[in-house]
Formats: sequence, C-alpha cells, structure tokens
Amino acid sequence: MKYNALFIFPIVLSLCSCSLKKNISTTASNEVRVDTLTLFDQSRKRKIPVAFYIPVTKNPSQHIVIFSHGYGANQGGDYMIYSYLTKNLASKGYFTVSIQHELPTDQLIPKEGKPQVVRMPFWESGAENILFVLNELKKTRPDLDYKHLTLIGHSNGGDMTALFANKYPNLVYKIITMDNRRMYLPRTAIPKVYTLRSNDYPADEGVLPTAEEQKKYHIVIQNTPINHGKMDDKGSIEERKTLNDFILSYLDQH
Repeated sequence: MKYNALFIFPIVLSLCSCSLKKNISTTASNEVRVDTLTLFDQSRKRKIPVAFYIPVTKNPSQHIVIFSHGYGANQGGDYMIYSYLTKNLASKGYFTVSIQHELPTDQLIPKEGKPQVVRMPFWESGAENILFVLNELKKTRPDLDYKHLTLIGHSNGGDMTALFANKYPNLVYKIITMDNRRMYLPRTAIPKVYTLRSNDYPADEGVLPTAEEQKKYHIVIQNTPINHGKMDDKGSIEERKTLNDFILSYLDQH
C-alpha cells in the first residue's frame, strides 16, 4: 500500500515525490519504527530512496545519524541491508537515516584508473544526496539536533562520507567510516573523525592520517578482525556486535 508522503513527512511536493512503507520492529532497547520513502531532487532530476529508523520513544534533543552503504553495483536495496547497525542505533535513541545512493540507471563505478579521479563523480553525487536529505529533514523535522550530526559510511559510502566532511565541515559533528579505502579522511578536530579498519584490505596511500595527524586532531583509527565484505549484513553475530559496540562508543564520546 502506498501513501502520500505528506501523511508522515510534509515535504514540499515541488521538491520531492515520495512513496511510503511502514513496519514495526522491536529491539532489546526500544521499539523502532521503519519508514521508507523515495525523495526527488528536482535540481538534479534524481530519485533518492531513504529509510528512516525512528525511535518510538522520543528524546528531548534527538541526535541524527545518516548512513551511507557500500558499493552494490546498482542492484538496489543496499540501504536496507545494514539494519543490524541502523536499527540498533535507533533502538538506542538515534534518529537514523539510511540513503540508497545507487540507482539501476547509474553508470557502474570504473575499475581502472586512479580511484581518487575516476570515482570522484560518484562520491560527489553521494555527498549531494546526503546534503539534500539533510536539508529536507531540517524542513520536516526541525526538532532534531542538527548541531551533533554524525555521518557513518561503509566502503564506497565511507568515501562519500569523508568527501562530505571535507566539503561541508560546518554541517557535521562526527564521521565514522567503516573501511573507506580511497577518499582521504579529513585532518580536523571538528568534525571528529573515527574509522574502523578491516583485516584484509589496506587503504590507499594518504587516505589515513599519519600518527602525528592522529595525535594532533584526536583522530581514532581502530583495527578490527573483520573482513571488509563482512561489515554489511554478511557478518557474524559477533562481528556485528563488535561494530555496533565501537560505533556506539564513538557516538557517546563528547
């Protein structure tokens, strides 16, 4: 069944058209509502599917997490397969948004050439998706805490996250990348930078801050025993718990 998006989120129709599905799930902490919509960025003529993981029990000052998935070769549905993380974050009280960055009509990411050059247009598109969703949220949910926005991304989504933080540092409080390998992480104290590393793929040269930069800007680089490809829904229960625990600890830091 489809509903007019204004029923849940009064987004201006000239900016977006939306379809909505709803379901209820329960976690160990709090009940979570999951709403899926398709936004439309009129300026780029682009659909942006999103999933909202919403704590049923509202906090007085609710923090926001925007999540970006890893590369899925335009198959779709990638924004839903990290629910072990996104739903868990919502169960802890975070208003969590997961964005589908790839569409079936998009070009595939090039496998040849310097990634920082040939993949940059894809990261730019992802960063603009994040910005659009953020601006729409500010219109429809002005009650949320935009001063403490956290961006999280895995792999290619981590590269998008790093690029966004480099382009719009005043909009982000923290970024947490899950094994981004190509886009250089910001060398800043604000946004605060955390990155979880896999045990099987190294980052490209210059992506990770040096030891001196880590110390200067209080950047956290955390090695894990988890394969790059198991940071989505393919990870074991123990691996998912490890990632959730690290990320919740980073979110809790001030």
